[in-house]
Amino acid sequence: MKDFETFDSVEALDSESKYLIHKAKEATAHSYAPYSKFCVGAALILEDDTVVVGGNQENASYPLCMCAERVALYAAASQHPDKRIVKMAIIAHKKNHKELIPAASCGGCRQVMLEYEHRQRAAIQIVFLAKPDEWAICASAATLLPFGFTKDAFG
Repeated sequence: MKDFETFDSVEALDSESKYLIHKAKEATAHSYAPYSKFCVGAALILEDDTVVVGGNQENASYPLCMCAERVALYAAASQHPDKRIVKMAIIAHKKNHKELIPAASCGGCRQVMLEYEHRQRAAIQIVFLAKPDEWAICASAATLLPFGFTKDAFG
């Protein structure tokens, strides 16, 4: 796979990506977004085909919010610490709207994804709606954050 591929419809994606997108959509039902009304869901698949999901969780004190990606990643690490993460799908929609809107992961989530790649010594494919009617699959979180901060910085 190239670093980054785009597809003009969800139907053009592989079956695993479509399944994870479906699970990520389901995860938005558990988003807590009373302030932004911006619901995000993430679903990841582990090497043994276990699926772990997460929905964003807001707080009146915004710095205490947690993005869906980190909810799913931290849950996977807590519940399945010895299993490699293979792929993650991220979707977003406005509250009470079914249509998906483009949303790439924030910088903090990209950094956390990169940390998990380093921990497991393997890439995690990332699937998301990059533009209206354009799905993207990145071969690695490193593609999303080419100058990420790693443990190598500590010398």
